[in-house]
Amino acid sequence: MESHSEIQITRRPTRKIMVGNVPVGGDAPISVQSMTNTNTCDVDATVAQIRRLEQVGADIVRVSVPTMDAAEAFGRIRRQVSVPLVADIHYDHTIALRVADEGADCLRINPGNIGSDDRVRAVVQSARDHGIPIRIGVNGGSLEKELLRKYHEPCADALVESALRHAEILDRYDFQDYKVSVKASNVFMTLEAYRKLSRQLEQPLHLGVTEAGVFRSGTVKSAVALGALLMEGIGDTIRISLAADPVEEIRVGFDILKSLNLRKKGVNIIACPSCSRQNFDVIATVNELEARLEDVSESIDLAVIGCLVNGPGEAREADIGLTGGTPNNLSYEDGDKSHHVRAESLVDELERMVRAKAEQRRKDREAGVIVRSGEA
Repeated sequence: MESHSEIQITRRPTRKIMVGNVPVGGDAPISVQSMTNTNTCDVDATVAQIRRLEQVGADIVRVSVPTMDAAEAFGRIRRQVSVPLVADIHYDHTIALRVADEGADCLRINPGNIGSDDRVRAVVQSARDHGIPIRIGVNGGSLEKELLRKYHEPCADALVESALRHAEILDRYDFQDYKVSVKASNVFMTLEAYRKLSRQLEQPLHLGVTEAGVFRSGTVKSAVALGALLMEGIGDTIRISLAADPVEEIRVGFDILKSLNLRKKGVNIIACPSCSRQNFDVIATVNELEARLEDVSESIDLAVIGCLVNGPGEAREADIGLTGGTPNNLSYEDGDKSHHVRAESLVDELERMVRAKAEQRRKDREAGVIVRSGEA
């Protein structure tokens, strides 16, 4: 009988493109990206934010480039960070040409919105010359007036038709290295649009619920919509659009992928909600551990359970586990009992165990040894 941990999602076959050194589509891991919310012309602030996003594991970062001054700043930013950068451009094809020269790893620009054939041809040729892809991005809040007249309101069919119109322009120029998004703020519209589009394109899809909302409600909406699509094998890169620190978008994105066994990155904390059976303060313990272990990039499952009811079972299944007990709590490693840990030293001891396991995983990975958990 196949265990739940071994069940794998069968992904929709797509064309693989490269955003810098990050593959998107095909058999590549689903990438997680965010977007800066600083003033792009403030180079120092934007670089600082991008570096924070890199530190929490961002695969790709998008930067808005609304003016030629911002395009010049983009070039300075590009030279100071290593993560691939997508230049977000609307309407002005000259900005697209400039950021391509400045080292953009991808152009987010809708070809149907930049004017004449000559302008489109120039942008496509620049992308081809620089070896960079284009992202078509359709949003429910900015559909073409013609489509709104046709469908009377934003809907999945309007989103898909808009995306296919832009894709047809790139096809006309025999440019196939593009990815597409059809985002709405409504979960059901988002689901329907991506499902329909996935049946009509071979290009990779960029998933997201646009303007999802503040941290808590936006996370829930994104998890519901993206989780459903990812379980169906739809989606090659994701962005969680939150009215919050962009760092949180990356964390939530990886948490969604980890829950589906699509990516394994960092410490996955399994914790009970706590009740009167607990032998230590579970909530305070896991909150402290989460804060301390943010920098760990190796994939490790850590179970922290407050009592002996569910504790042993969960602890044995994790890489590192702890179950509450009297007088002392019991730790586990790789399914085996390890040693007792006093309540006052729980956080320090579990951090030590996780970091030791992470270091061993790193050494094993570099030596080519297959470990129990790993990047998926």
